[in-house]
Amino acid sequence: MIDVILGLQWGDEGKGKIVDYFAPNYDIIARFQGGPNAGHTLYVGDRKVVLHQIPSGIFHQNTINLIGNGVVLDPVTLKKECETVASFGIDVKKNLFISERTNLILPTHRALDKASESSKGDSKIGSTLKGIGPAYMDKTGRNAIRVGDLLDKSFTTQYIKLRLKHQKLLDNFHFNEDISQWEEEFFEAIEFLRTLNIVNGEYFINNHMANGKKVLAEGAQGSMLDIDFGTFPFVTSSNTISAGVCNGLGVAPQKIKEVLGVTKAYCTRVGGGPFPTELHDATGEELRKIGSEFGATTGRPRRCGWIDLVALKYTCMINGVTQVVMTKADVLDSFEDLKVCTSYNVNGVEKAEVPFQMTRVNIDPVYKSFKGWNSDSTKIKDAAAMTADMKSYIQFINEYVGAPIRYVSNGPGREQIIHL
Repeated sequence: MIDVILGLQWGDEGKGKIVDYFAPNYDIIARFQGGPNAGHTLYVGDRKVVLHQIPSGIFHQNTINLIGNGVVLDPVTLKKECETVASFGIDVKKNLFISERTNLILPTHRALDKASESSKGDSKIGSTLKGIGPAYMDKTGRNAIRVGDLLDKSFTTQYIKLRLKHQKLLDNFHFNEDISQWEEEFFEAIEFLRTLNIVNGEYFINNHMANGKKVLAEGAQGSMLDIDFGTFPFVTSSNTISAGVCNGLGVAPQKIKEVLGVTKAYCTRVGGGPFPTELHDATGEELRKIGSEFGATTGRPRRCGWIDLVALKYTCMINGVTQVVMTKADVLDSFEDLKVCTSYNVNGVEKAEVPFQMTRVNIDPVYKSFKGWNSDSTKIKDAAAMTADMKSYIQFINEYVGAPIRYVSNGPGREQIIHL
């Protein structure tokens, strides 16, 4: 069987730490979608490390890590990441594997991303400009170059053909930036990528499962950024929900067992797009400051607000969440009063469903207030030590979303997780 860990909000829920926490219980950790726009922050000893494409199980010596076919891979970012991981004494060539069906991000994909976003003016969607969208467009347009193509003598011809196609598109955008440095780095990284373990991903993972190996699928971004079910068009370019595991790794639906959904105790979002519970006041600034809410990949300040239970119940539903992990509960330690959004007032009508197009309606969140626990939760080791107010807050969310909160993270350290 295969278990899944994924985000239930707009990403940045702290999935990296959670995957790292559970990794020792699994033989294989696999990424099934997304690209280098995802930043999973881990703490190895007292050192902070941000992984963008390598699965978060890489620091466990006996764990196999697979980059699946649903990922779009930037060879330059991967090479830098491997060098960082190697500085911790980890041999990436021993336990990192890449599916040959994984699509590559080319320098011209990054250029197209930048040109497209610049052309939108005030309608920018908040792209990280990593080339993710254009790479997925080439995938669905049947033009992509895949990792397995690196091993074929026609690779250079394929690259030149696709580059010329991209150049015509860039000419339409009147994009004139010199990308020669990007290309130089790209081909250096391609040579490095050829030295890694390139495998037939779907056979690789299914054979391991048939032999009794336990697999954990690691999601990137969050469910509200799903290309189909997120806040379109302010979404990512892949299926971030549990269904994406099947086509992102090549496993059958009945193989999925546990779906662990990760949510913060409050809510954040990076980039543009609707965010009903966003706070533009001192409280929002306080959440940002205490929670160090700045993008792991971009460094951009995250928008902050109270937890949105309408959206959370929605993402629990579409993912089939069996267990919820709540992170950053300690960020709320000093707040006198807390709020949770229980419904939306949509154009004057109260609703408890996520609208089809959130940007076309006026949404006012309807809140339920809670008394804050006003105490240091970072030292708590078990549920018995939690205050009554903290338990009350968590229990209400638990009952509302219809999926049990099994774990509460109360600090950045690996050991700072309360098992309920």
